[in-house]
Amino acid sequence: MKRIWQTWLMRGFAALLLASASWSGQALALDSDVDDEVITVPYDPRPLPTTKQAHHSLRWRRVPAHSILLKELKTGTTLYQFESEKRLSPASLTKIMSALVILEYGHLDDEVTVSPKAARAHKTHLRLRTGQIFRLEDLLKAMLIMSANDACLAASEHVGGDEPRFVELMNAKAVALGLQNTHFSNACGFDAPEHYSTAEDLAKLSEIAMHHPVFKELVSEEREIIMPINEHRAYVLRTTNRLLGRIPGVQGVKTGFTSKAGRCLIAKVSQDGRDLLLVILNSKRRWNTATSLINYGLRLSASRAALTR
Repeated sequence: MKRIWQTWLMRGFAALLLASASWSGQALALDSDVDDEVITVPYDPRPLPTTKQAHHSLRWRRVPAHSILLKELKTGTTLYQFESEKRLSPASLTKIMSALVILEYGHLDDEVTVSPKAARAHKTHLRLRTGQIFRLEDLLKAMLIMSANDACLAASEHVGGDEPRFVELMNAKAVALGLQNTHFSNACGFDAPEHYSTAEDLAKLSEIAMHHPVFKELVSEEREIIMPINEHRAYVLRTTNRLLGRIPGVQGVKTGFTSKAGRCLIAKVSQDGRDLLLVILNSKRRWNTATSLINYGLRLSASRAALTR
């Protein structure tokens, strides 16, 4: 009875933390995917008259990313692209594939013990401790919402038996999905010579992932709470995706960052019956770039729809 009371007390305390959390507040975990860039581009509902001057319409002197793909999902039309078939480091966008493999081969109610290797995972992490036990679903939340590498590694070790075997499952799935320019060397997205993908492949992967109800729900969450089964300790998860809650219709999907990959983003937007998918790889100003492209895509999509009526 005492343990039940303590558990509810901790959950109540965690709920208070979650309710009071703000974007400027102090997180309970280090997140290197979050930067200090401010979104300053306002939404502009005016339609664009033509697709021939996309670069001029976006007011760019040069393309602000190493690779970009903007698609209209219902028609499959590419609205804007730049070097979308170029192989680049995907950083934590890798976790989209990791999540699909976990959802396919794992059971969300599984109890997962954090290994010493997982506890030592660096960069973005929750600072999990060796021996802590979590439900697999909670580790999945941590790796998708705040891109926690320790949670990702613990989950992948559990599902695959160890990380190398889990990576084999990731690469087998990439082949099965026809991702011809994608190969993984690890589950979390650390830079490696044989760890790469393209905007084209990542867009295809994201479309498939967003059809999975659990994945779709988790990547749309702004904040969550998880707790280890064997400790009274709450972890507050805060999304790394600054578009969520700021641009109407944004449903996810994932952010990523390493020194080699730069700042990366995949975003899905549904607004007024229009569905867009945006992939940005290696951009110094991913939030302003993403906002400009989303606005452009929505206006262009509306203009195209008006012409077909």
